[in-house]
Amino acid sequence: MKKFLEEAAVTANGPVTDTVYKLDCRAPQVAAAALPGQFVNIALTGRNTFLRRPFGIAGVSAKAREITIIYRIVGTGTENMAKLRTGDRFSIEGPLGEGTFSTKPGKTLLVGGGVGLAPLIFLARRLPDKPIVLVGGRNREELFWTDFFAENAEKLYVTTDDGSAGMKGFAVAAVPHILQNHAIGRIAVCGPTAMMRTVAEAAAAAGLPCEVSVEKRMACGIGVCLGCTFESKIDGKRYKVCTDGPVFDGREVF
Repeated sequence: MKKFLEEAAVTANGPVTDTVYKLDCRAPQVAAAALPGQFVNIALTGRNTFLRRPFGIAGVSAKAREITIIYRIVGTGTENMAKLRTGDRFSIEGPLGEGTFSTKPGKTLLVGGGVGLAPLIFLARRLPDKPIVLVGGRNREELFWTDFFAENAEKLYVTTDDGSAGMKGFAVAAVPHILQNHAIGRIAVCGPTAMMRTVAEAAAAAGLPCEVSVEKRMACGIGVCLGCTFESKIDGKRYKVCTDGPVFDGREVF
């Protein structure tokens, strides 16, 4: 797949919550080529970070030639991103990753938690059949993600750890109910590792294919540093998350 290095221009950047931000930027080449599941590497000129930072693509507007990134402030790099203003420019590399989500016809269940939901937004918009979406959060305040899926989901389910909204418990607790009430053909999941593992196991038990979007620390993003490799559970080979993924068959990872 083609990847590009271009100068992106910020068109909007602001908070969704106290710690989660949404960034829109004009990056024509990346926007034209991006597929659901791919990511970009960002470098902010003149900031006190050395390595590029990887971020999943949450959306693409081909007409406006823009991409959307949703990120949580967790350190120096994302603190610097939150300071970007309209018109600011930065270096962007992408779209990266050869392993992408399937967009074949059929009913897909999307399961996500935290900022892992961001790439699933892009996927929901590209699927030919409206998906069933399961959003997991610690509490009611973390369910703002449902707003991003509302237009593209056939039905939305929510779970919260504290029971303040939807079903009480982790997201995987709702999977059996969803599978009983919908003719699901495959599952796509992105979020905390423990959540992805349990969803992938539930999918395997139900005889359903499951795609997982793996998150690993990356130094280069292009398969050179070998810092993001893992050993396949199927064939024992080592795969690079940045180039072979980030989306894999759940059986490969768990």
